[in-house]
Amino acid sequence: MYEQNLIKTVTPIKANIIKRTNRYKKWEYGYNKEHDVVVISKDGTIGEIIEVQGLCIALPSAPKDLSKATDRWEAAEYPKELNQIKTVFDWESRPEQFKNKWYAYIDEEFIRREQGFWFNNKGTPTYITGSHYMYLQWSKIDVGKPDFREANRIFYIFWEACKADDRSYGMCYLKNRRSGFSFMSSGETVAQATITSDARFGILSKSGADAKKMFTDKVVPISTNYPFFFKPIQDGMDRPKTELAYRVPASKLTRKTITETSERQILEGLDTTIDWKNTGDNSYDGEKLRLLVHDESGKWDKPDNILNNWRVTKTTLRLGRRIIGKCMMGSTSNSLDKGGENFKKLYYDSDVTKRNRNGQTSSGLYSLFIPMEWNYEGYIDSYGYPVFDTPQQPVFGNDGYEIDTGVIEFWENEVEGLKHDNDGLNEYYRQFPRTEEHAFRDEAKNSIFNLTKIYEQIDYNDGMERSGFITKGSFSWENGIKDSKVRFTPNKNGRFLISWTPPKNIENNVIIKNGVRYPGNEHMGAFGCDSYDISGTTDGIGSNGALHGLTNFSMEDAPPNTFFLEYIARPQTAEIFFEEVLMALVYYGMPILAENNKPRLLYHLKRRGYRGFSMNRPDKVYNKLSVTEKEIGGIPNTSEDIKQAHAAAIETYIDKHVGLNEQGAGNIYFNKTLNDWARFDINKRTKFDAAISSGLAIMACNRHLYHPKQKFEKQPLNIKIAKFNNRGARSQILK
Repeated sequence: MYEQNLIKTVTPIKANIIKRTNRYKKWEYGYNKEHDVVVISKDGTIGEIIEVQGLCIALPSAPKDLSKATDRWEAAEYPKELNQIKTVFDWESRPEQFKNKWYAYIDEEFIRREQGFWFNNKGTPTYITGSHYMYLQWSKIDVGKPDFREANRIFYIFWEACKADDRSYGMCYLKNRRSGFSFMSSGETVAQATITSDARFGILSKSGADAKKMFTDKVVPISTNYPFFFKPIQDGMDRPKTELAYRVPASKLTRKTITETSERQILEGLDTTIDWKNTGDNSYDGEKLRLLVHDESGKWDKPDNILNNWRVTKTTLRLGRRIIGKCMMGSTSNSLDKGGENFKKLYYDSDVTKRNRNGQTSSGLYSLFIPMEWNYEGYIDSYGYPVFDTPQQPVFGNDGYEIDTGVIEFWENEVEGLKHDNDGLNEYYRQFPRTEEHAFRDEAKNSIFNLTKIYEQIDYNDGMERSGFITKGSFSWENGIKDSKVRFTPNKNGRFLISWTPPKNIENNVIIKNGVRYPGNEHMGAFGCDSYDISGTTDGIGSNGALHGLTNFSMEDAPPNTFFLEYIARPQTAEIFFEEVLMALVYYGMPILAENNKPRLLYHLKRRGYRGFSMNRPDKVYNKLSVTEKEIGGIPNTSEDIKQAHAAAIETYIDKHVGLNEQGAGNIYFNKTLNDWARFDINKRTKFDAAISSGLAIMACNRHLYHPKQKFEKQPLNIKIAKFNNRGARSQILK
């Protein structure tokens, strides 16, 4: 495992440009297209630029006169004189001399609320957004005042960027338990609602009861405990159950009320409301929302579907092409069949590095994952920083207790204790994930393979992938000339994941016999493929095409028993997929075993002169093959024997080559494939493209195991011994 870095400082803008623009305070809040950064500064200046999960965010410049009187966050005491004032009416009744004394204090709080706040933390100037300041300084939670955590600071900076970026509908936050999201989102709801007029704020959760509880136990108390100068006029009960309304209470018109109103200033309210809805696909359909809080989004169980709901509620946040509201979505994930699958798709559809031509992600949201080691209660020091590694000397935590063990060591000890309880281990991973893979770990009960080995390999890979062990890229014909040589080019938008490429001397090793091309590196390994025939589908989704490359033991310069290539994608047309498969075969010079029930790929190979690359099914001799099998090769997926042999091939490979061993770990670095193995159901094989393809690659490399044995009929020996009559001068044979 590795220690993740949530943020890093980047320099996408030249220092002289920053300095010149800062002088005139011309940096505008929002997305800066010229420099591809999101500016969250509201004072016209920028300082440090950080990257959080692929999003570049420009912070305001640090003040030069920052006080060093304190070296950590401390919530300021609310002046006792002001604490006695409960409403704006109480304030208005006070003498002018009293009010003049506190105007500067109140103005300063409004500035901090709007622009954010700088303080000295462990000797470092530290910026928190206005929303974060309101949460720390003025929000009441279950333990009183919230504590400062570096993880939450990053969360709020990312959220501010989502608000500032006019391309974003908000955030999709993948979290660990007890990270404080429910309170932070409740605080943000109140903070925005109390300064916004003519707007509506909504709350959804995994059930209507949960949404109601969040409203009554979190939102309402935060609003109630705001100081008078942040608290708008409120209609209804002080602690409502269904709706918090910031508007002037309605009153019955009488002669008396009309006379009183004419004699004093007419009251103005915000006409803003906060409410909650029962969970359902069409919750808030037809509404116009300024902010939608989606709590526990990864736990929407059937028949409720978070994907369907988001498709509906997304429209409540826009007016035409203009985004007028934001969504704050956050959750841990349930197991995949209990709502986790939909949330997983929504999360990965929110990747800021993958945008459409409008500059938006597929979902419109921006995904954020904060690993558990950054935000685990009991392992955060007095400055708000996580204690990753076990300290040489105990350090004081923000809870006042000593910390003598690092959070990573603690987590590893917990994992070690659950190794023989797969379901318990997976639940712990989902609740306290160190990686995205942990967060979406599935139930173990349906797996037919060794999950312990699979998950050991996944955890090992998480560190390897980030060190550049896997290369993403694409293949192309040299100079654009088909059937010449193939070249591999690293490309972040490519569909191939590669962990090994052959030495130059055996690249493009193709042998031509009688006009037919054959693989020259057949002895080194083989490919397996799960193809598709139709470019489009009625539902617009369809299964992916999958291709896997696997080496076997050879004397060549190649790692043995290693999955070196993974391709899981569905290009715009089937023909693109066929050509990409063909180029991979030529580049590596290895044969392919593909299912022939979807034969277009195999016909493509034959038509282009590559029939020699298509393996025949290994479980039959040539003269027993059907006419079609002789023509194009391949193996059917309908036979029960083939299904069982395919599953057995994967099982054997996992037992021998997957998971931790004395040398380190196995040689498969593709987590998509490993996760497909973990969830594989032999009775629903069509859902598992990667498992089908990789299993065929294993069978192809071990084809000798499936060769039919020659049957010889034993003929009875009929040996007759001749008998002779030896009387006389001449022997005579007896009949």
